[in-house]
Amino acid sequence: MDIDRDADGIAHIVALSGGKDSTCLSLALREREPRPYTYVYTPTGDELPEMVAHIGRIEKMLRRPVIRLMNGTLASQIEANRMLPNFRARWCTRLLKLKPFGQFMTEHAPCVAYVGIRDDEDDREGTRPGGDSAAVGLDVKQDFPFQRWGWGLDEVWAYLNDLGIGIPDRTDCARCPYQKLGEWYNLWLHHPDIYADAEADEKRWGHTFRSDKRDTWPAGLEGLRLRFERGDKPERSLKMMESREGMCRACSL
Repeated sequence: MDIDRDADGIAHIVALSGGKDSTCLSLALREREPRPYTYVYTPTGDELPEMVAHIGRIEKMLRRPVIRLMNGTLASQIEANRMLPNFRARWCTRLLKLKPFGQFMTEHAPCVAYVGIRDDEDDREGTRPGGDSAAVGLDVKQDFPFQRWGWGLDEVWAYLNDLGIGIPDRTDCARCPYQKLGEWYNLWLHHPDIYADAEADEKRWGHTFRSDKRDTWPAGLEGLRLRFERGDKPERSLKMMESREGMCRACSL
């Protein structure tokens, strides 16, 4: 695949997850530091419809194609690994996000990958395990523009609000071991077909996406559904979600 490069032969690759940070970075870089950028996105095939539409809108605003990098789908990797991802075995992030992006950077070296880690964050790494350094390879480097600009959460939201850009409630998988109880409730309420498919996954593999020690609600999706159908609503979890900054941070490339 041929991608644009600058006069020095360097490719400038922007990781777009669709979350607030990467969405802001993708648009602000074009405005503040014009270069021949290449935008890449690592879908898992398990995104909600509103997320698919969001990426399409950002692609139009960028006036550049967003390259989709895929190493199979969540469904195909579940089949290949013969298990569901869980908090003890988070292979989904490594195989579906980190691996294809890392391979893309290596294949298109020399390159710089631009990552949306904010200036008010000190606990996030880059796009690879151990990627807290600006250099992740001889010809592959990472750059964190928000930290250079001094942009924190307030600046990110201000930029997005000025452009009238909203961010979907979920930007990662529809079924994720790190989802809150309220997110499972919303999935059941708004996307019952996807919830039913996730419930079927649990029955097939004999395991649950959730942890049985996470809360007092049933761990399995079938048990949760029966509670939801009885009218039980996880009010506390839904309330806590109103102030959440993001979902699965490791998936936010």
